[in-house]
Amino acid sequence: MKKQTVLKRIGWVSLILLIILGFFLPLPYYIEAPGSAVHLSELIEVNNQKDKNAGSYMLTTVSIRQATPLTYWMKYLPFHEGVTEEELFGMTTTSEEYDNLQKYYMDSSINAAIELAYQTAGETYTLTYNGIYVMSILPGSGFAGKLEIGDTVSALDGQTFKSSAEFMDYVKQQKIGQDLTVTYQRDGIAGVVTAPLMEMEQKVPGLGISLVDHTTIETAIPVIIKTDEIGGPSAGFMFALQVYTQLVGEDLRQGQEIAGTGTISPDGTIGRIGGIEKKVAAADKEGATIFFAPDDTIDPVIRKQYPALQSNYQEALKAAAEIGTEMTVVPVKSFQDAIDYLKELK
Repeated sequence: MKKQTVLKRIGWVSLILLIILGFFLPLPYYIEAPGSAVHLSELIEVNNQKDKNAGSYMLTTVSIRQATPLTYWMKYLPFHEGVTEEELFGMTTTSEEYDNLQKYYMDSSINAAIELAYQTAGETYTLTYNGIYVMSILPGSGFAGKLEIGDTVSALDGQTFKSSAEFMDYVKQQKIGQDLTVTYQRDGIAGVVTAPLMEMEQKVPGLGISLVDHTTIETAIPVIIKTDEIGGPSAGFMFALQVYTQLVGEDLRQGQEIAGTGTISPDGTIGRIGGIEKKVAAADKEGATIFFAPDDTIDPVIRKQYPALQSNYQEALKAAAEIGTEMTVVPVKSFQDAIDYLKELK
């Protein structure tokens, strides 16, 4: 009897442990799913005022969660997808580096959105060049382990530059194997490192990093965009729409609940994003009546390699049909397309 009792207890303990492991044991795998549709009036202030007009603009997100043995199977649910660590993090090697990249993408999209909104509204702004943002580091680089993804390089050999083009021109004038001193900023703290330049593919010297311009923007009319835990570049278009609407003081929404997605360039081009079908589902759940989708043109070279690839707009239409939503999916190639559409609302 005692033996049976012990075995029974062992069985219960084992079952409890299996359940705990099933729910909490992290796997090197992630589940992408519909996220949320966030009302931008809660995140943005222009001239110290929030948007109080009827209706709202909404940015849409994709939820990314690390899988466990039990949640792994969620990848078979509608609008859910499983991705490996390599697929998610790309060239980054840690979740911290991935988070740094997402923060850069968000900061960059905010700057581009503000620049476009103020430019379109005819308001004053000033762009400041801060240096070069480190996007990735090659394993063979002499700066691997010295620089990190997310660092901002402000000077080379004590010299500052006004663009990434000037930065690269200076490096190309040096010699392969020559030591180069880099001044950088990391979390607001300045640092200096020295390492030899490596040979790049075209037999030219290089640091072995990929880079982009790191800029900040100042405006005559104050604007605040709070992003909380949101990352990535795909909210840029909707940020620009919200800021522009408040700048011009015109009720463009006419009470509509308008969601959307897309990167934004200072010239007004709305760019392709990933996971749009999940964002359509998130927008519909939040009660959106209109969804702006990038109507991107597929490059012929990419089209040849991926013949089944569709534009974001086509993907959004398909997702909307699958969930049976009454939400209107609107194609937009440029910021002006969205403004023109809104001005026709009644």
